[in-house]
Amino acid sequence: MARVLENVGKELLKKSKISVSDFRTAETAEDARQFADDIGYPVVIKALVAVGKRGKAGAVRFAQNGAEAEKNACEILNMTVCNFPVEFLLVEKKLDIAQELYISITYDSSEKMPIIIASREGGVDIEDLANTQPNRIIKTPVHTIEGFHQFQAKEIASALDLKGKDLQKATSVIWRLYKVFDQYDATILEINPLVITASGEMVAAAILMAVDDDGLYRQPTLSPKVEPGSDRAWRPLTELEKKMVAVDTAEPYRGTARYTEMEGGNIGFLCGGGGGSLLVYDALLRYGGKPANYAEFGGNPTQTKVSRLVKGVLSKPGVAGFIVDTNITNNTQTDVVAKGIVQAFQEMNINPETFPTIVRLAGINDTQARKIFRDAGVPYYMDDITMEAAARLIVEQMDKTYRQKD
Repeated sequence: MARVLENVGKELLKKSKISVSDFRTAETAEDARQFADDIGYPVVIKALVAVGKRGKAGAVRFAQNGAEAEKNACEILNMTVCNFPVEFLLVEKKLDIAQELYISITYDSSEKMPIIIASREGGVDIEDLANTQPNRIIKTPVHTIEGFHQFQAKEIASALDLKGKDLQKATSVIWRLYKVFDQYDATILEINPLVITASGEMVAAAILMAVDDDGLYRQPTLSPKVEPGSDRAWRPLTELEKKMVAVDTAEPYRGTARYTEMEGGNIGFLCGGGGGSLLVYDALLRYGGKPANYAEFGGNPTQTKVSRLVKGVLSKPGVAGFIVDTNITNNTQTDVVAKGIVQAFQEMNINPETFPTIVRLAGINDTQARKIFRDAGVPYYMDDITMEAAARLIVEQMDKTYRQKD
């Protein structure tokens, strides 16, 4: 998934005629003060980072005047929020709040459909509310074939006990919010809080949005403004991770190639994903190995995608060995994977006879894969050994290789 920064998300809502608070984006404390002067006090100053719960981190502050705005902006710019250094700020007009609501749309992977979540308790952590007062949360599944209709939006707004103009406005917001969710292939779109002001306006005060990486090719205007893969990260993507995201998105129609860089490590690790791969990762650690990354492929990727992923894995400084360790594949051609791995080795001038390498790969066309690996001199096992045994072999092979060199 790809996170969408709040300023970008608010522009999308604004374009869809959902009211948002007046805002500016600032890069310096001086700019933040100037924008606050322009908007008019009081203002809210937020860290513009692709994570939620900024308030709990102290990265959302109020300012009543220019000096306070500049001071708060300077302090926030020196913060790191959930491992993300703050480089930009959002400066907004502070709303005169009469009531706060919560509205979100997310994709329920277990039910295979979107679900709309609403509550009268806006401005709070929805997870905490779900644990303590689940009866205060309204959930409405949306059947993708039947679609979402305006009468359903009105039913949700009515369930929030809204009346008159508030009911009409909330119905419109929920209806339009779903259209944005659907149009931009979102995986989550949250307004928290949706504010009813003292003057009766209904305004999206804060939003959280992420979209499906695989749908970005359909979003030419949004795609340049988001960072694919960022929703899976617990910190900003490294330069190598960004390159691997580009590898994955270059051929969105065919397979996946995902890469997460670990601190240190010397074993390039490529797997097929799933629980078995986590067991292999643990086995590498247990036998004394140090994975330099976690990388996975699936969905029958092309030879080019596999080759570029392998080259990325092997390009990290300090990588001194390589293991491909997967369960039996049922939707990926192992001969295509084999060609991609061999291509990467050849293009990087890596000799598998001297560079510790173990490939444990079985499934579709594995007889052809065996020949490809054998001809290239790559140590290859189908399902002759267990995944854990393969992990042990690469650690032993690396120990033997580098002990001899010492």
